[in-house]
Amino acid sequence: MLTSICGINWGDEGKGRMVDLLSSDYDVVCRYQGGNNAGHTVINDKGEFILNLLPSGILRDDVVNVLGPGMVIDIKHLCNEMDRLRAGGIVITPDNLKISDKAIITMPYHVQLDCLEEERLSKKTGKPYGSTRRGIAPVYADKYMKKVFRMGELLKPELMYERIHDIVEWKNLTIVNGYGAEPVKDEDIVAYFEEYGKKLKDYVIDTGLYLNAQHKAGKKIMFEAQLGALRDIDFGIVPYTSSSSTIAAYAPIGAGVPNLKLDNSIGIMKAYSSCVGAGPFTCEYFGEKAHKLREAGHEYGAATGRPRRVGPFDVVASRYGIRCQGADEIALTKLDVLDGYEEIEVCTAYKLRGEIIHEFPFTDVLDECEPVFETVKGWNCDISGCRKKEDLPKEALDYIKYLEKACECHIKYVSVGPERDAYIIMD
Repeated sequence: MLTSICGINWGDEGKGRMVDLLSSDYDVVCRYQGGNNAGHTVINDKGEFILNLLPSGILRDDVVNVLGPGMVIDIKHLCNEMDRLRAGGIVITPDNLKISDKAIITMPYHVQLDCLEEERLSKKTGKPYGSTRRGIAPVYADKYMKKVFRMGELLKPELMYERIHDIVEWKNLTIVNGYGAEPVKDEDIVAYFEEYGKKLKDYVIDTGLYLNAQHKAGKKIMFEAQLGALRDIDFGIVPYTSSSSTIAAYAPIGAGVPNLKLDNSIGIMKAYSSCVGAGPFTCEYFGEKAHKLREAGHEYGAATGRPRRVGPFDVVASRYGIRCQGADEIALTKLDVLDGYEEIEVCTAYKLRGEIIHEFPFTDVLDECEPVFETVKGWNCDISGCRKKEDLPKEALDYIKYLEKACECHIKYVSVGPERDAYIIMD
């Protein structure tokens, strides 16, 4: 069984919480794209954990976790994240964590370049991309320039060190001559690998061989995405996207097993909308309406702490995201956040130049779109203790059915709180 857990919207839908929940039925959980530019917050019986690079399956003792070749890995951040989890009682060894030898290493100069470009855009245009400043776009750019270091090179450092001078010289053409910043030094890069690379070399393997063997042995494998469909480099709101493919169909490729095919795609979407960073967000609330929803949902980025932009559920964007992800079923998260509403707004369409549209348009015209709202009855009571479909008030059930019909995809799971057991299976 090969299952992908993927985001339907702008990211931050609660994928980590659902992976932590559903991973009890799986043997392996694999991250297949992205880096430490987003986070998953998971609350379970062991405590509260924020994960940036490690799959959420790391919180289960009997699950093996894989960082696939489609990822970009900041080895300093990874070492610190592993130490932080160990301090919280989580066991991490080469037995339960495997890192692809083909995954790319995010370097300190990638982070530097990310910051320099955001600052340049802020000063020149006042419109930065809203990057997390974690070096993601620069490292993926270098990947396609074929001027990167890979995790497998940590096993042969003498060959890696031979390449450092040439790559540093090339990067300084941009850092020094382009941005006027201080040059990168060869010895600093060597020290970086010496301090952090050596700590990780025992975890590095050919994850393609490992995952194929697990699949052949009948093991169940879950693929965990970072961010959502609208942040995908091809199908998202370019240029306000990530720099990798967040799409479920990419999961076997980014995991190192392009020969395998998914059996199931579970899409994650919130009962309302949220968005971190810049870019078009048609259904956005402002003022007091935004403040109320943001505080009720504790909508602050797990990776950056930035307040998320919020709004009502967006049918147009969600239906598009479901199609992009090929979602077979949906997990609806944070339904309990809407407990305090007597009436709930839903964005059911966009208005573009006087015309009502129901399909997600090309990014360039999104800023011209206005939301079209419908109002449904809220339940205005606490549902956080509900654990069965029958426990939910009629209005909550009606809201779930409303979204299911509007999005044309079955909602199987509904989360009513951050705790591991705070969910309902609707079937």
